[in-house]
Amino acid sequence: MIARVALADRSAFNSLYSATSAKLFGVTLRILNDRAEAEEALQEAFVRIWNKAGSYNVNGLSPMTWLITVARNIAIDRKRKRKPDSSELSDTWADPSPGPEDAAITADDRSRLNVCLDKLPADHAMAVKRAYVEGATYAELAETYGVPLNTMRTWLRRSLIALRECLS
Repeated sequence: MIARVALADRSAFNSLYSATSAKLFGVTLRILNDRAEAEEALQEAFVRIWNKAGSYNVNGLSPMTWLITVARNIAIDRKRKRKPDSSELSDTWADPSPGPEDAAITADDRSRLNVCLDKLPADHAMAVKRAYVEGATYAELAETYGVPLNTMRTWLRRSLIALRECLS
């Protein structure tokens, strides 16, 4: 469908939207915690998908992974642009149940990623999750873990390298 969307096929775009919008909305809603803003982020994601479908590169990752990445990045950008709400962080930690984005990722991919995350030190794994799933900034993470900003950047960079090696 993405290849057909790249050719400006509106029917393929409608099919792609129908098949993926609920999952992508779950991703944006989990990050933004605001239904209206998540809907706007979803709309922006589909505009970007329409415009950038030609840049999708089949490289072993599933098309859904690319779509989730587009939606997640837009939601994170929106979250970083707004003023932080102190209750938002505590709400995120208060509910340990899996969020909607977990349902969007296949069980196989999730279990492989969890195995690799378990190989990281616990604080590094949690920092990776907070940065790349919840959209926490380096500064927020550095403050949370009581480490200098550059140390947090190093943690995340080394953790991502370790995850990439583990998953490949």
